[in-house]
Amino acid sequence: MQNRAGRYKTNLSGELAYRSFVPNPLPPAPPLELDGEGVELLVKANTRLAVLDGISSRIPSVNLFVSMYIRKEALMSSQIEGTQATLEDVLDPAAEANANRNVTDVINYIKATEFAVKRRGELPLCNRLIRETHAVLMSGVRGGEKDPGEFRRTQNWIGGAGSTLRNARFIPPEPVDMQDAVSELEKYLNAEDGLDPLISAALIHYQFETIHPFLDGNGRVGRLLITLFLMQKSVLHSPALYISYFLKKNRIEYYDRMGEVRRTGNFEQWVKFFLQAVFESAEDAVCAIDKLSALHEKNFAAINGLGRVSATLSQLMSYLEENPIIEIGKTADALGLSYNAASSAIMRLCDLNILAQTAGNRRNRAFSYADYLDILRDGT
Repeated sequence: MQNRAGRYKTNLSGELAYRSFVPNPLPPAPPLELDGEGVELLVKANTRLAVLDGISSRIPSVNLFVSMYIRKEALMSSQIEGTQATLEDVLDPAAEANANRNVTDVINYIKATEFAVKRRGELPLCNRLIRETHAVLMSGVRGGEKDPGEFRRTQNWIGGAGSTLRNARFIPPEPVDMQDAVSELEKYLNAEDGLDPLISAALIHYQFETIHPFLDGNGRVGRLLITLFLMQKSVLHSPALYISYFLKKNRIEYYDRMGEVRRTGNFEQWVKFFLQAVFESAEDAVCAIDKLSALHEKNFAAINGLGRVSATLSQLMSYLEENPIIEIGKTADALGLSYNAASSAIMRLCDLNILAQTAGNRRNRAFSYADYLDILRDGT
């Protein structure tokens, strides 16, 4: 059975025989043809993404906002794979020291994203960068024994718990075909195909998930690849798009639509789904930035009229926008303040109803920037 997406190939023989999928190189042939709905979605997605990119390059504390978005995307992308963690778990000031396996998965995704965005300044978007990013993602976590940073040398498959090659939902290309496919994908990542970058990003994500080049972590790396590709094409200038929010909400459809491409070669229905994901994700991000900006202005205005303590409170507020759950001791160290000075500033923000105590005894109290967290928490 063959279509423009690829073909199924029989491996081994007799009772051991199984069929793996061998994807055709991108772009599809014959070429994509978007209908009126698809063209409209493409325009809407590009327009909203341009608004998001414009806003996220204008706001004064863009690095703080992007830092939070990376955390939210990391959480959402990990939740798609079944990770059980909350935003509070990830932002807990003691998260790294006390992390359980679920939280470590998310923390590693954050580190992998930050690594990949920085590494882009030194390497093109290539298989070496993808493997290095995977090594960061899988370091010291479950699946860490499955060759972090190395493309697989054995067959893998996708299915429910306990599934085997005989009853798997999908079997990616066997290792030799996988190596050829991932080499072709690397060429496509850096080629000019004449397509809109959002369409190319949709094709790249589908192709990476179909190739499934790692033994674990493919979904998370594949979703990160969307952001990295859009940054390479200068559609985004910072990783402020968290597409995993939409994909988590529509997880069954997400997998079904990629499966439909393999079954029928219908790339168009997948591209339309992906464009809807980009549009809604960009819309959500724009709304969140507007709310966070308004909160920033309101709370800085509230502390600016407080005389000589306002400088310390401003310093604390900036710290809160990167660390919305804090402890007194760590905050004092981070800001170069005495314990008493940090405690006094934190209590002042509690009096202003900006901070609220959430846990702990007198020496180990935790405080949260609740309004800020409420905006970020949406969808998690």
